[in-house]
This record gives sequence, structure tokens and C-alpha cells, in this order.
Amino acid sequence: MKRLTLLAVALCLFAAPTQADEGIHLFILSGQSNMAGLNPDLSFTPTVEAKFGAENTLVVKDALGGQPIRRWYKDWKSADGVAPESTGDLYDRLMGKVDSAIKSKTLKTITFVWMQGERDAKESHGEVYQASFAGLVAQLRADIKRDDINFVIGRLSDFDNDCTRYKHWIKVREAQVEVAKADPRGAWVDTDDLNGDNDGLHYNREGYVELGKRFAEAAIDLIVQPCK
Repeated sequence: MKRLTLLAVALCLFAAPTQADEGIHLFILSGQSNMAGLNPDLSFTPTVEAKFGAENTLVVKDALGGQPIRRWYKDWKSADGVAPESTGDLYDRLMGKVDSAIKSKTLKTITFVWMQGERDAKESHGEVYQASFAGLVAQLRADIKRDDINFVIGRLSDFDNDCTRYKHWIKVREAQVEVAKADPRGAWVDTDDLNGDNDGLHYNREGYVELGKRFAEAAIDLIVQPCK
């Protein structure tokens, strides 16, 4: 355990280039339907602006319901090594928005906020989900040329914890936690209580407001206490 802790600290220090005191905090929000249903203006943006100031924050969101992670991660492969003909189109769409928003701006920190995985659980791709999301984060860091990008991932809710409808529901949930634990700049948030009393696939209005707040608080924690 001590060796693992020292390794995490070393990785953190290695991945953290010296940042200028000036600049804005960029938050990139993406994923499928439960991210699409989140309105950042209700809780996410007010929370980060209360911490850093409205003039020092920038929130960019692009999400589309029902989509697998391969539409973001360009090197995605199934567990048996099969690569689809087309990948990454939604990532390109997202980055088009990001590039336009950050033009001529100095970025102090970047945090990627992700809520996705239902489709991959449904299609039984849980075995490759951890590697896929880690690859997506690496892809983003390479494209923006910043090794110090943080990420916050929303763990799938308790909608199908018995895996009767989506066979890899638990596998994706576990992968989401593990990928956050494995990266000193990662964090995950619990969503088990956000889908209301009926344990639906999607959250209720109060759930989306709370999700935005949890995402913001986790992102702030990574920024204020990096690589803790």
C-alpha cells in the first residue's frame, strides 16, 4: 500500500506542469442521456462560479442520449479485439465546441466531467470499459496537450444492479470506480439515490440538480487539492 501511495504521488508530480497564476478553469461535460438531461445552469455552473468567480470559469457541454463510449474513444475495441468502422464522431463534435470556446483564452485548469455507460452495459462491453475510458482521457490530454487534465465520472445508478436487463451493469459500475481510483487526477460520484423511488434509468428533476452539484464539488476538490 505504501509503495502504491508513493507511486501515485510521483505520477501526480510528473503530470503537473507549472501553471500560470492567471487563466480560467475549463469544465468539459459530456456523455449520454443522463448528461444530456443535466442543465449545468441549475447547479453545476453556479457551484463552480461561487468558488472561482464567474469571470474565471468556462463550462462547455455536449451530450447525446443512448450512445456508446466508442463514439468518443477513437481507438475503441471490443473484448475480442474487433474495432468498428467508425469511432469518435461525438468526440470530434465535442472538441469543436471546446476549441471554439477556448480560443484566445489561457487555461489554468481543465476538468472533464463524464456521465455515460448505460449503452455499454446494455451491449455487454463492461470488460473493456475501464480501458476505454482511460483511453478517452489520454486522448483528450494528448489533443489539448495538457497532462494535468482532471476528470470526474458519474457511476451508473442502481437501476439494474441485478443485471436482469443490462448484463454488464455491475461490470461498468465497477470499471468506473476503478478507472477513477487508478488515476491520481480522477474522481467518481455516486448516483444511486438520484433516479427517484422507482429506480428508473434516468433521474428525476431533483436528481439532475443534485448530480450537477456533486460533479461540481468533486471537480473543485480535484482543483483545490490536486492528486490528494
